[in-house]
Amino acid sequence: MVFSSTIFIFLFLPIVVGIYFVIPKALKNLFLLAASLVFYTWGEHFLVLLMIASISINYSFGIGIDYVQKHKSVAWSKVLLVVGVTTNLLILGYYKYASFLVENLSQIGVDLNVDTSSIRLPIGISFFTFQGLSYLVDVYRKAITPQRSIVNLGMYIALFPQLVAGPIVRCADIEEEITSRKVTIKGLVDGVSRFIIGFSKKVLIANNLGVLADHAFELQHNELSTSVAWLGIACYSFQIFFDFSGYSDMAIGLGKMFGFTFKENFNYPYYATSIKEFWRRWHISLSTWFRDYLYIPLGGNRRGVARTYMNLLIVFFLTGLWHGASWNFIVWGLFHGAFLIVERNVSFSFPKILKWVPWLYTMIVVVIGWVFFRSEDLSSAVDYLDRMFVLHAEGSAYPFIFLDTFRIAILVVALVLSFPIYSVFNEQIKSRIASKRFTQFVRAMLLIVIFILSIMEMSQSTYNPFIYYRF
Repeated sequence: MVFSSTIFIFLFLPIVVGIYFVIPKALKNLFLLAASLVFYTWGEHFLVLLMIASISINYSFGIGIDYVQKHKSVAWSKVLLVVGVTTNLLILGYYKYASFLVENLSQIGVDLNVDTSSIRLPIGISFFTFQGLSYLVDVYRKAITPQRSIVNLGMYIALFPQLVAGPIVRCADIEEEITSRKVTIKGLVDGVSRFIIGFSKKVLIANNLGVLADHAFELQHNELSTSVAWLGIACYSFQIFFDFSGYSDMAIGLGKMFGFTFKENFNYPYYATSIKEFWRRWHISLSTWFRDYLYIPLGGNRRGVARTYMNLLIVFFLTGLWHGASWNFIVWGLFHGAFLIVERNVSFSFPKILKWVPWLYTMIVVVIGWVFFRSEDLSSAVDYLDRMFVLHAEGSAYPFIFLDTFRIAILVVALVLSFPIYSVFNEQIKSRIASKRFTQFVRAMLLIVIFILSIMEMSQSTYNPFIYYRF
């Protein structure tokens, strides 16, 4: 079940919200846990047992780490932490990386004679595993108090708004809200508004541009002209941003409906003027997770230049691997890590008239990276880059058939919304129009229109993928 589906919007969500608002406070967490498990079971069936196992494992280790710290020794609590973290990683490794490992070992002559074809990747396993890991580490660091109720911890780990595609929510960020959040009509209204914004970004922008991107990447190497290659990767760059940021908006909106405040996950990443800034704006919950739970514990930049570079490469190697069991993702991660190292050693100062140069450099690097992210394998990525940067006039114009007036308008809207133009415009409107009620009324009407258009688009289209759905 995805958020941009009829059954979620018109059946699951209204029922869950309706029941949630009328049941006693003491039952709200139990009900959200049950609803989240139903949500997960809808798509994953028996793999919901893995989710229940993850909850049980992290609950047990969290209680154990806290008990040993208080009554035994810090050293033994560290042993429990290592075992707990290892258990989580082994589960993630088995379901996500076993096939990749066996395949690569066989290519170098090490045949394990293991059949991994039956292993199915559970939806969102990387997200809920990382939430479990951060919970155990924060309990060990005494940054949070371990949850004494398995219902409360289970609700945190399985909470359906952010379960299958993030953002990665740390227990420390919503610790108080787990037990004492306020559920209000204002929160519901704000949540619905934010959900509609994310829903429209996903359905109207990401899906329509995704069609063009898919057609471009499906062409054979000799069919791909330079112009179509650039059109395809431009569409994909917008698709992945509006798909994932749209999902994050929907998750944040759903959280608001139930009284939770999730942190922002995107902040105009295509406005960045360096790769370092890009990662401060893109998938913020993941980049800060790796910073706090891997980069800093490895020593960060405190142990010399060589160690800093090594730490950056380790982090971005794992960032790539986190996204998928493929060399494409690993190369994508290391590609970004390499440019972060370059930026630590090379800096340029541009006159005001050339301030666009750092932005252009950043976008070229990001777009090249997306080629590796989107391509089926490394050779396909190299072939695609060849068609982008070596002029090829010949080739199929097939994707251009779909570049009608509507999708051209969508491209323009995507470009505009990728920059903080709307935010500036919105603030100007608020400052110039004295009547707050009038602006609220206009905004509500616009949201209703956008929602209706999104529903119409969703109902007439069969194309509705979530790029981050299986990470």
